Amino acid sequence: MRSLVYAYRDRKQRKRDFRRLWITRLNSACQKHNLSYSRFVRLLTLAQIKLNRKQLADMALNQPQSFATLINKVQNPWNSQNI
Repeated sequence: MRSLVYAYRDRKQRKRDFRRLWITRLNSACQKHNLSYSRFVRLLTLAQIKLNRKQLADMALNQPQSFATLINKVQNPWNSQNI
């Protein structure tokens, strides 16, 4: 009985842990470009870019050039070309 309770609890906890990890990775990647995580998320919303945190964290980790292009686009929406 106890193992079922732990399994149920930890399935929920794992989702929280991964979200925290993605946010930490994004914050670190944004800091390299002199941008805070909260400002970055706000700029994404204003630019109507709908990528989730998992996709963004993966992009920041595995494709830093693409992530830099994305940051440039959201910071300067009128000067950048479409991605």
